[in-house]
Amino acid sequence: MTIKDVTDHLEALAPLQYAEDFDNVGLLVGDKSETVTGILVTLDTLETVVEEAIEKQCNLIVSFHPIIFKGLKKINGSSYVEKTIIKAIRHNIAIFAIHTALDNCKNGVNDIICNVLGLKNKQILMPKYGTIKKLVTYVPKNDAEKVRKALFASGAGHIGNYENCSFNLDGIGTFKGNGNSNPVKGKKGEDHQEHETQIVVTFKKHLEQKVLQSLFDNHPYEEVAFEVTTLDNYNQNIGMGMVGELDEAMEAEHFLIFAKKIMGASIIRHSATNNKTVKRIAVLGGSGSFAIPAAKAAGADVLLTSDLKYHDFFLAENQIILADIGHYESEQFTKNFLVDYLSKKIINFAPALPKGRVVLSTTNTNPVKYL
Repeated sequence: MTIKDVTDHLEALAPLQYAEDFDNVGLLVGDKSETVTGILVTLDTLETVVEEAIEKQCNLIVSFHPIIFKGLKKINGSSYVEKTIIKAIRHNIAIFAIHTALDNCKNGVNDIICNVLGLKNKQILMPKYGTIKKLVTYVPKNDAEKVRKALFASGAGHIGNYENCSFNLDGIGTFKGNGNSNPVKGKKGEDHQEHETQIVVTFKKHLEQKVLQSLFDNHPYEEVAFEVTTLDNYNQNIGMGMVGELDEAMEAEHFLIFAKKIMGASIIRHSATNNKTVKRIAVLGGSGSFAIPAAKAAGADVLLTSDLKYHDFFLAENQIILADIGHYESEQFTKNFLVDYLSKKIINFAPALPKGRVVLSTTNTNPVKYL
């Protein structure tokens, strides 16, 4: 099993194309063709985590947060970032970061928080736009079924809970090949009319290369007429945050005590509870002040997130309870999830690499301490 085999599984879970523009995800350090000896999963990659990987004979670190956020003009060990990278390279340890690609994944960070809290009826809080594309192509009528099936097999035609979705319209296509053409239908240099079917399908943007290759491989024409456009439709399966419901409403203070305990938080900073009862809970792992308007619009009673500033709490405006449980605390269960996910994939894909070689890091990387 190579590093690429592992990262392919991670990208199938959370395609990197859905990471935020500011982020830096993917294979940050290492050679993707190297054989994997072990995988260490962590929330952050620090020098101490690299040392743990060395000790446990893991040559791939799967990290939630990227160690490299900005471009480096030098690597001489003058910062914790540079020291970490130097140690990783010196010991031939690769580093892969998944960060906001997993944040935006329906089954990712925020789904994990919802499951820990026992929330039901979960939905994406802030669905992502510009992630759905539309393909329009024109195929000889007798070949339309073959091309349609090939496009469906490549992942096109999925809309919400439905698959094999397409729109088809029969018409007449016209063309004339020049002297360099090799037409499948008609003759070069002559006008030709062909009964064709217009096929329209949508697909997720990370599948574009696969969908187009399927089209080219199965379309009979020498020159394939097609167009791809990006839609403004929101994607109900991709986006930041989630909102769900408790089985039964709770007094706000009781919910905060429950959340503090189950999320392992040392403290919870929160806005006024005003003796409210709560049932509809919005969550966003990591820094989540930008989600306050969306949580209000979704009718959430509480937004559970982190890194709220003093003035952010004023935005509650007695409409919602804002609860800051801490950045590390909001994302801590992510590494357990990734260990379980990779362990199952490796058992099926590479039995020669024992399940135990996917290792949960025991290094506490939380930089925030509490008295």
